[in-house]
Amino acid sequence: MSFFRPTFKSKILRKACTVVATGFGLGYSPVAPGTVGSLLGCLIVWGFTAAKLPVWGQIAACAAMALLCVPLASVAESDLGFKKDPGQVVCDEYLTFPIGMIGMLDKWQEHVWLMPMCFVVIRAFDIWKPRPARQLQILPAGIGITIDDFITTCEALAVNWALFYLLTEYAGL
Repeated sequence: MSFFRPTFKSKILRKACTVVATGFGLGYSPVAPGTVGSLLGCLIVWGFTAAKLPVWGQIAACAAMALLCVPLASVAESDLGFKKDPGQVVCDEYLTFPIGMIGMLDKWQEHVWLMPMCFVVIRAFDIWKPRPARQLQILPAGIGITIDDFITTCEALAVNWALFYLLTEYAGL
């Protein structure tokens, strides 16, 4: 058994991984399953905020979730029997979403526009997939499914901070 391609013999464990990987069913949305699945990421950010995670805690939690996404996506990809990176697998969207808001937890409640703005930027980057994210999708199984979202969300984080600074400093929002 490998971290990148886990082979669980238990049907229950494999089914549980697939349920989590498909965003508890949100990945089966007939329209924009990645966007619908990303909504779970907003709940995770809300949870981080409620827990008052410091920035180092946010980084650690985001790293752990991104790593968790790899075996989940691998099992689901295998169990669903679809081609590489099936649209139903959305754990890569919702488990990497909080990366795009690292350090902003104390700001989004005062600036109600911040989370929707970050959501749009993160989704735009995920759809666009600027270099090198698109090229890394060739990697096998869950690592290929996760790495592009991890990279694009890190890029979106930089854009989110720049937009936040511009909108608060120069637009007075």
